[in-house]
Amino acid sequence: MSRSDLARRLRRDMTEAEKVMWRLLRARQLADFKFRRQEPVGCYIVDFDCFHPRLVVETDGGQHANPTKYEDERARFLEREGFHLLSFWNDDALENREGVCARIVEALSNLSPHPSAAARRAPPPPTQGRGKLP
Repeated sequence: MSRSDLARRLRRDMTEAEKVMWRLLRARQLADFKFRRQEPVGCYIVDFDCFHPRLVVETDGGQHANPTKYEDERARFLEREGFHLLSFWNDDALENREGVCARIVEALSNLSPHPSAAARRAPPPPTQGRGKLP
């Protein structure tokens, strides 16, 4: 099964915690940042990612209390690719939505200015060209 097929299946079969998280992140609802779900990044699939400013958000069950070698390698790969990782227990996603949202917004603001702020700071376009038209 290819990564894109696996990602498609994971999007279709999300856990309850992932469904809750997606309702919070989708459609630029959280501070106007665009998130994608079950997204291939290299040879891995992340739960949610905001490509700019390169934040990965994961929801994890109790089986992740002691990270495996695979999970450690995955985290190192994502960090080498410039992603910052933010993980939440499934219980937090289900029972502490406001706290989860606040932590994600804090991480986003520490990583990058708000997307609309860059547009406001952009220099105005030139009023004249560099040369004369023929």
